[in-house]
Amino acid sequence: MTEIGHKQAERVAAFLATGPGNVTPPGVDAKDLLGFEITHLYCSLMDRAIVTARHISRSLGLPLTAHPELHEAGGIFAADPETGERVGLPGRNASDFHATYPELIVPSEIGEQGWWNRPFEPMGERPLRAKRVWKMLLERHGRTEDRVCVVSHGDFFNWLSAEILGCDSPSSLWLDMNNTGVTRFDVSGGYVRLRYLNRTDHLPPELIT
Repeated sequence: MTEIGHKQAERVAAFLATGPGNVTPPGVDAKDLLGFEITHLYCSLMDRAIVTARHISRSLGLPLTAHPELHEAGGIFAADPETGERVGLPGRNASDFHATYPELIVPSEIGEQGWWNRPFEPMGERPLRAKRVWKMLLERHGRTEDRVCVVSHGDFFNWLSAEILGCDSPSSLWLDMNNTGVTRFDVSGGYVRLRYLNRTDHLPPELIT
């Protein structure tokens, strides 16, 4: 992660730990200025998300749980230099994760062959993955008072948001997300409310990317 990336992660970690303070940004209800009181923290298995989530984990004093389906669209891949075809790569294995991120709770199914280790993820699989992630979150935390923080990626955020909001054509949806932008969904009684999208008031202008 770049120096700017670490600064962004430090800022969002402090923001989530202490609450927004007394400044009301445009479009944000004053009652949303209360602390976030996050109870659970999940992240992707991709490095930038892990590093960002690690800052948050340390700031909040929460365990950091990786979820293999929170990765960016496409998965781990590189373009073949001759054909341009996107070829899947293995990704970090369990031993590598434990050595590099010892506090990360790695899913038991991640072995020594690499957590991705399959072809480039095609477009049609992304909404199905978003459905599985949303179902998992509801099964674990629905009908509870849990407040869940998910650290993922911009493209997959659009697929997951489309699923949460019940959009019929998620491929035509694009929600802008800056690095460490904060979006909040409230779920209660079968209803979903989008409180705010891509909140960046924890960042000074020079750190908004």
